Amino acid sequence: MAVESPFTDLFPPLDYEKEMKRWKQVYKVLNEPEPKIGHTPRTEVWRKNKSVLWHYPAKQKKYGIPLFFVYSLFNKPYILDIAPKSSVIEGLTNRGYDVYLLDWGTPGYEDKNIGLDTYIQKYLRTAVKRAIRHSGAEELTLVGYCLGGTIASIYASIAEENIKNLIVATVPIDFSTLVGPDKWAEGLKDGDFNVDRFIDVYGVIPASYVEAMFRAVSAPVYFSHYTMLLNRAHDPKYVDKWRRMNKWTTDQVPFAGEAFRQLANDLFKGNKLVKGELMIGNKNADLKNIKSNLFVISSTNDNLVLEPQSLPIMDLVSSEDKTYKLVEAGHVSLALTGLFAVVVDEWASARSNPL
Repeated sequence: MAVESPFTDLFPPLDYEKEMKRWKQVYKVLNEPEPKIGHTPRTEVWRKNKSVLWHYPAKQKKYGIPLFFVYSLFNKPYILDIAPKSSVIEGLTNRGYDVYLLDWGTPGYEDKNIGLDTYIQKYLRTAVKRAIRHSGAEELTLVGYCLGGTIASIYASIAEENIKNLIVATVPIDFSTLVGPDKWAEGLKDGDFNVDRFIDVYGVIPASYVEAMFRAVSAPVYFSHYTMLLNRAHDPKYVDKWRRMNKWTTDQVPFAGEAFRQLANDLFKGNKLVKGELMIGNKNADLKNIKSNLFVISSTNDNLVLEPQSLPIMDLVSSEDKTYKLVEAGHVSLALTGLFAVVVDEWASARSNPL
């Protein structure tokens, strides 16, 4: 039943029955069981503490060089295998690649002293060795997404293992420009925000704090998807995608304190990776040491990692084969839609030893 209003000329009549139906559907969506994620068949290859190395075999193997994914420490990596037909990992295994994924896991308080040094030298390096041995290949392609791309780049700069190709997407390299509230960036760079004291108190950054940080950085975009749900709750395909995305964005993980200390002081504040001053253990993680074929991907609508933060790696590495690509996508939608698999395959297929 539509009710007339004196403001009919300005606003359309309100259909209460339609509105009630829409809100009931939204309520139903928000209270349904969480969607199942991680559909692509996989086997566990190696485990250390909370971290697991997974292998996703190719449907029909077409390439001799496997892909090894490194994801961010801030989020869970299942965004790469979020749903059938839009899964990045499924898309790549369907295209003939063996895929490995290092899942960092969920750190507890007992992991507060794990730093970037440990994650890279004891976890990532060992996982890469295991992947090479397990695959029977002599080299692999390292694929890093977001902060995982930063970590992959750091590792590639000190790696003794054979990294033929390095692919990084939506990757922060130059931290002189930080996305987020200006006062946060100023406080961190000027030393007004004492990261060391904060970490000494908490040990591990709670997951709720990590979620609050991303809300602040991405607002109002972070909240706009609820408005979209209200408008499209009648569309089953949209609702399925929305529920999977909502699960992932609210499923944050704690951050090991020592790793965050290094991240804040050495990268956010000191910008040592760009300056060639970053030390991982007793090794200088200078990007000029990287000679692997390089593929850098940025997204046009990325509101978390801006293009100027990624571009500097193109000039800092020593690679002869270097490609930069700007794609029409957002920071998360590049993976959520499965587009990332298409973009990776277009570049990697000619550099992965076709069988």
